[in-house]
Amino acid sequence: MTQVNNNTESRKGTHLTFAEMNQIEAYKKLGLSNRAIGRLLGRNYQTINNNVKKGTVTQVSKQTQNGKSYFYERDVYFADVNYDVYEKNRSHCGRRPKWTDGHEFVDWADQKMLKDRWSPDIVVNFAKENELFHESIIPSTTTLYHWIESGIMKTKNIDLLEKVDRKPRSTRGKARRNKKVHGTSIEDRPESVNQRKTFGHWEIDTVIGKKNADEPALLTLVERKTRFELIFKIDGKQAESVDHTLETFLS
Repeated sequence: MTQVNNNTESRKGTHLTFAEMNQIEAYKKLGLSNRAIGRLLGRNYQTINNNVKKGTVTQVSKQTQNGKSYFYERDVYFADVNYDVYEKNRSHCGRRPKWTDGHEFVDWADQKMLKDRWSPDIVVNFAKENELFHESIIPSTTTLYHWIESGIMKTKNIDLLEKVDRKPRSTRGKARRNKKVHGTSIEDRPESVNQRKTFGHWEIDTVIGKKNADEPALLTLVERKTRFELIFKIDGKQAESVDHTLETFLS
């Protein structure tokens, strides 16, 4: 879910955070211009424009309509590409990249994954459900994996393979309803998938512009190795809408 920042005062002289880059990616999928994104994030237009150029790649996409498939090339912005370019530029300056946004969460997450052997998925969900931090600094599970792969965290991929506990012990003493798990958890995917070495592994996400779950949304499917992307417009982010779109596409 995209959080809108209504602060229109431009912040000059500071780099975009990875959280802001993810917001840009969501806004670009909704078709917003760089100027509109700058106003929403309280950032100068040129700052947004420069970062969009750094994080944009050309890819071949496929859309299915009325039983026919259409292929075309287009330029797409990705937050992780933007951040990778940022890190490389910083390393060329002889300085170690410094992660300042959300450092409290990073320190806490490292402790839970290294000491308590929690998985990234458990860390993110526990932090959100217990409101341990402001929602703006709690990343998604995918983003947390990216932080680990990028060396932002003290936790390494090898540490995740050695974890022994998959459930945090309750600190509030209240029972939680059993939760059904469909398929294999993201925390159990092989190292070759994390490092994007093999083809055929997809990431699925929904992007909405408002908090109302009934509003139309975008369903995105991205192949991890090639970044090949499929985008569908769906009625809402409910499971029924997502399932219907996937069943139609696969049939």
